[in-house]
Amino acid sequence: MRREQIRPQSASQEVEEEEIEISATTQTSSVDDLLDEIDAVLETNAESFVQGFVQKGGQ
Repeated sequence: MRREQIRPQSASQEVEEEEIEISATTQTSSVDDLLDEIDAVLETNAESFVQGFVQKGGQ
């Protein structure tokens, strides 16, 4: 039978976890903003947006 030690978390670990949560929220907001911008471009001129990704010369 394997035994594991349970150690109390230090205050610094709790702060790091909070910083990670804040960072994840910030990244999510940035991604949402980017997706909103893409949606706006597609609503305005979808054909122009798609043509930017089409390869020239049939390659």
